[in-house]
Amino acid sequence: MARSSFLEILMRFAAPALALSLLLATVSSVSYGKKGADDQINPDSVALTNQAQGDIAANRLDQANDTLESALAIDPRNRPAYNALARIARVQNLPGKAIRFYREALRLDPNDLVALAGQGEALVQKGAMTKAKENLARIERICPTSCPERAQLAAAIAKGAPPPPTPVAAEAITPKPVVGEAPQKP
Repeated sequence: MARSSFLEILMRFAAPALALSLLLATVSSVSYGKKGADDQINPDSVALTNQAQGDIAANRLDQANDTLESALAIDPRNRPAYNALARIARVQNLPGKAIRFYREALRLDPNDLVALAGQGEALVQKGAMTKAKENLARIERICPTSCPERAQLAAAIAKGAPPPPTPVAAEAITPKPVVGEAPQKP
């Protein structure tokens, strides 16, 4: 009698268990297949980034900056947009801002060679040679053979940081009088 009750229980639950396992297999395969699609950058964001590259080439940096910020508002996973914003900041002699944008790109992909080299150059521009050398070491680990980013950062480090600006005392600057105006009396 124990055997017949076991078979009865098995027959009662076999069909629902099979249906449940098929459902779970289908759901997991669908979510697995969608993972790649979710990782894609929004096409509108990519189009804006490409448009901004043209503005950068034409030296319309403010316009490119606005376009890249719009691209990131559409899709904050757009690493090329962060890299382009950082490049604009470096051209505008804002290495701290550039370092922050490169950090965002590296947060999305820690092995982004463009971001590592660019951040290293911004660090050189800021005078942080030790940290720039750390970036170079990371690039060498990721790309042990010849990479353009590796050569680019190595050249920037070899060149060194630009000299700091020479401070000028306020007393050293004398205002030039304007010809044709009489001094004002109180």
